[in-house]
Amino acid sequence: MAGVDGVPEPHTGWTFVTNHARVLAAIADNRSARVRDIAARCRLTERAVQKIIADLEQGGYLSHTRHGRGNTYDIDATRILRHPAEAGLTVASLLSMLVRDEAERQERVDERVREG
Repeated sequence: MAGVDGVPEPHTGWTFVTNHARVLAAIADNRSARVRDIAARCRLTERAVQKIIADLEQGGYLSHTRHGRGNTYDIDATRILRHPAEAGLTVASLLSMLVRDEAERQERVDERVREG
């Protein structure tokens, strides 16, 4: 949900998935997504998404190529996740979990729309 000024309402409390993972999953779903669209999907501000993209690029997880006024992103799916508890897990393994969940969630929504 967006507030009066169009900025997504912040989430309070803790979550299981980090904003960095959400942004990476959104980019994996659409490699030419605009920052505005990523922000809306992840319920973040555009500024927060820009910072996360910069973090991911600095860490070597993401790169971009400029095409006119937009970007096309490339994800290095072979990169190892940063936290020691995930030692050996790659970006690909994380994204396969997140993207599969998103696809299943969308199927359920589509099914409810057809039934409703």
